[in-house]
Amino acid sequence: MDGPQSSYPLTPPRHVAIIMDGNGRWARARGLPRTAGHRQGAESVRRAVTGAVELGISHLTLFGFSSENWKRPLTEIEDLMGLLRRYLQSEIAELYKEGVCLRVIGDRSRLPRDIVRLIAEAEARTQPLQRLKLTIALSYGGRQDIVAAARRLAEQAAAGALDPAAIDEGMFGGTLSTGGLPDPDLVIRTSGEQRISNFLLWESAYSELVFIDKLWPEFDKHDLAAAVAEFQRRDRRYGTAVESG
Repeated sequence: MDGPQSSYPLTPPRHVAIIMDGNGRWARARGLPRTAGHRQGAESVRRAVTGAVELGISHLTLFGFSSENWKRPLTEIEDLMGLLRRYLQSEIAELYKEGVCLRVIGDRSRLPRDIVRLIAEAEARTQPLQRLKLTIALSYGGRQDIVAAARRLAEQAAAGALDPAAIDEGMFGGTLSTGGLPDPDLVIRTSGEQRISNFLLWESAYSELVFIDKLWPEFDKHDLAAAVAEFQRRDRRYGTAVESG
């Protein structure tokens, strides 16, 4: 008797999340500064978005800059902020044309003011679009997001606006910065590293994980399609035992 079939036969995952890793190593292998790797990595973002649209994926979340990345050298941070600024200035028209809705999660208080303004403008302009929901995690950390959500619920309970007994997984998940997004079906990490690095810790409880040896600047839509194909071959059990017969 054949084993259980995949939950997604011949269809893409609804939500794919990607840890974009390897920009620095890509640059170092070519004798280039890390900033060159980040610039090339921005091209891979475009390819990933295009690939997601072509595959029919409805939600794509990209880990762009972690809360821990603020510890990097100031020159590198400034270059990353410059790339982000240019992306928000130059790519939003293309995202709009392709029907892509942009959302940014993470601690905006540490971002430059003009970038915060550009993010707000981009989100407002693309908000009605439905073809692909693109979420970019900036100044983001999964643990920090969980703590912030717990604090908000605790404050409501202390104010008498919330019965602590009413808090369940659905309420807690909705309080996270990813509230309203489906949990990722598939989490991809490039560069050969096999860890999730404080990314979507709550949301990825039952995600399928695919690790790719390619460095992020080398990633293209064919790699995305291959990861999706690997996802489709897996049996998703969500912690339940399934007899294979």
